[in-house]
Amino acid sequence: MNLEYFIARKVATGGKQSFSRLIIRIAIAAVTLSVSVMIITSALIFGFKKEISEKIFGFWGHIHITDNNINSGVLDNEPIDINQSFYPSLDTTRSVTYSVEKVGGDYLEYVDMESHGGIRHIQAFALSPGIIKTKTDIEGIVLKGIGKDFDDKFIKDYLEEGEFIDLSSEKATKDIVISRQTADRLNLKLSDKFVFHFIQNNDQIKRQFIVKGIYKTGLEEYDRRFALVDIRKIQQLLKWKETEVGGFEVFIDDLRDLDPMTEFIYLNRLPNSLYAENIREKFPPIFEWLELQDINQYVIIALMLVVSIINMVTALLILILERTNMIGTLKALGGNNYSIRKIFLYYAAFIVIAGLFWGNLIGLGLCWLQDTFRFVKLSEADYYLSYAPISINWAMVIGINVGTLVMTILVLIIPSFLVSRISPVKAIRFK
Repeated sequence: MNLEYFIARKVATGGKQSFSRLIIRIAIAAVTLSVSVMIITSALIFGFKKEISEKIFGFWGHIHITDNNINSGVLDNEPIDINQSFYPSLDTTRSVTYSVEKVGGDYLEYVDMESHGGIRHIQAFALSPGIIKTKTDIEGIVLKGIGKDFDDKFIKDYLEEGEFIDLSSEKATKDIVISRQTADRLNLKLSDKFVFHFIQNNDQIKRQFIVKGIYKTGLEEYDRRFALVDIRKIQQLLKWKETEVGGFEVFIDDLRDLDPMTEFIYLNRLPNSLYAENIREKFPPIFEWLELQDINQYVIIALMLVVSIINMVTALLILILERTNMIGTLKALGGNNYSIRKIFLYYAAFIVIAGLFWGNLIGLGLCWLQDTFRFVKLSEADYYLSYAPISINWAMVIGINVGTLVMTILVLIIPSFLVSRISPVKAIRFK
């Protein structure tokens, strides 16, 4: 049996009450607090990024295919023919191979990579800005036209009232789905009628719509600007042909494939007249805001790790001073400094592992409670969500546990050198 481990275990499980016992409990509590805060922080950050990204991608798709001559703005709208070689067969793409630059080496080299997934869906869309006018109010808004190929699963999850547009009829429907913000500002309810004013070539065009449904995604900036209508109404407003649309939205299986899939579509599937752009490029501010949350995560994890290490260093020094007599006895019996240091490092490891156990139990437990009951509420106008979202990244949880244990023990090697400064003769006399 490992002698150092045996002695450390006996010391750690001893029932003697002393001042060091209080310090040990404080050290365990500090590690517990640090680990639980790190786990909760990582779960919250991943939850924010996942929920907000899914809302944006669900409403807009992952990749936009539009005319090559338009700018990158959301409202740019040049008609393109719906009869394209990639539509609708693009959604049969299961995986693609792409090249990435190899890290290291004396010369430029590329390696082939396989995408994590493929293309899930493609649908046509068109946009038309204008003004909603009721008997008492007016509001600027953008109509987003959708067709029979529209994947309505996402928007139906956010419908608060009414039903979604029925696109199965042969004629264009007057039904419209507006946001909760628009409905509240204009005092609109289900089945209410209003006039939409659109300006084209200095001519004012009017069209009547009927409120079919009211949705709320929580993305306030976009909710107040967009409403969903039959794409045939947009074609009529813009005087387009039935085969002309504003562009295509592409949905992919795995977000990690966003950049390579965008490049694949643009280089391999599109004619020269069309352009592919992913939503990160189209809406950079919100994704830059999400990336800033990673900095907060790393800062909090670093601070909690420092708290844990400082408390463990203090605890180890107190343990060594309390066991001075034991250290002197072991040295008198032939024990060397390295062996005795290992005893205290094992002892410290027991404390850290106990803290990790309770930290994981409390951290994951609170995450489960928040994910189940959502008792922590947020301002949806500020955070795009009405509650604090939780998404546990198990790789991050394992990394927090392993990193805390390894970093703490490595740092504790330094104060363990105090053992070598203890004289056996003086230590045995120490009372």
